[in-house]
Amino acid sequence: MRVIGICLMVATLAGCGADGQPVRPTGGVGVSVGSGGVSVGGNVGVRSGPVTVSVGL
Repeated sequence: MRVIGICLMVATLAGCGADGQPVRPTGGVGVSVGSGGVSVGGNVGVRSGPVTVSVGL
C-alpha cells in the first residue's frame, strides 16, 4: 500500500505543471480470476503529448 501511495503522490505532483506544461496522470486497476485464485494488479504513470511513462504494480 505504501508503494501505491508514493506512486500516486508522484503522479499527482508531476501532473500539477509546477515546472512547465501540465502532464496528464494515468492509472488503471485490474482484477483477474484463474485456477490459481484471484490476483489484483495496477499501474500509474504520466502522459505528456505522445509520450507515456507508466509503472505496473
